[in-house]
Amino acid sequence: MSGEALYERYKDALKRGHVASLRGRLEESLKAYAEAAAIAPERSTPHTSAATALMRRKRPVDALRHYRAALALSPRDEAALLGRAQALASLERRPEAADAFDALAEVRESIGKLADAVDAARRGLELAEGRERRRTLERLIEQLRAAEPSEPGRLALERALRVLEGSAVVATKATAAPTPEALAAAEAAATASAADDIGQGASEAAEASDSAASPDRGLEAVADAVSGPSPDLAEQQPAAPAPIRAALDRDLPPDLDVTALARSAEAGVEQGDRTALPLLLDLAAAHRRDGRIDAALDACYLALSLEPDDVELHLALVELYDERGWSVLAAEKLDLLDRLVTLDADDTGASRVASARAARG
Repeated sequence: MSGEALYERYKDALKRGHVASLRGRLEESLKAYAEAAAIAPERSTPHTSAATALMRRKRPVDALRHYRAALALSPRDEAALLGRAQALASLERRPEAADAFDALAEVRESIGKLADAVDAARRGLELAEGRERRRTLERLIEQLRAAEPSEPGRLALERALRVLEGSAVVATKATAAPTPEALAAAEAAATASAADDIGQGASEAAEASDSAASPDRGLEAVADAVSGPSPDLAEQQPAAPAPIRAALDRDLPPDLDVTALARSAEAGVEQGDRTALPLLLDLAAAHRRDGRIDAALDACYLALSLEPDDVELHLALVELYDERGWSVLAAEKLDLLDRLVTLDADDTGASRVASARAARG
């Protein structure tokens, strides 16, 4: 069998595993991931994906075995490092979990994901106080501030600063005062965060996915505010991309007859008519608007019988999971969607998932 044919078999097995996991079929997903691992034993993704499926079912001990297998093949696998850290934390193995988050922060920093690196370093410090962890977090805070962070980055800074300040207070009570460098870093970060907040408007969800933004963008914005762009330059500026709307941000008429909409959607499902999907998403949005989150979830679950692989539908579930407080489940669904759209080379889906992740902060 040619290498290309073998790779297609691998991708197919991996995709079947992702779809089964999204549908909540654990054994089916594990079987597909095992098949993918047998086809490509040098790859870490099947092991990481199997571990994530087990974590969804609250089986962190079993998940750890797969995360270890993934990291043995790829020690810098970001998804495996994150999963292992979360599994250890859920088992209350705090020192080990803190070390795992430290390793994750190092990998994220090396690939330029500063906001995510700050979050990982913060989690490590939360789990196990340590002087070196404080210094690492201070250093990452300074790097992120210098990078002119977008909204998710500013949120990461704020969360990290709160933990850093709390850590400094604990250190003062337990040992001695924090170093002048630590206080200076915390004060500088607080000042920058406050300055950002003063001029910050409502952030568009698409902003976080614009990884190609110029590092000089902040300086240019200040210059424009003082003198205004020249007419020639203004004409050359490309139009700002339209923000990507959330899955349940739908144009519903104020006098919408929800009962009639439900009847139409259910009739479409009974007939197997896939055009019922937008009706069901409208129905979910209407229920959510009226505070009926469970009914909105039911509408989405009904839609799964029509389009089990639809990215927009799963993004709607992410929004509803977050509103119910199921943040871990929402994050895991986004991770799975990331893998699916990557396998399908779905650029539009990738943009939608990135936008949804940015909107969660």
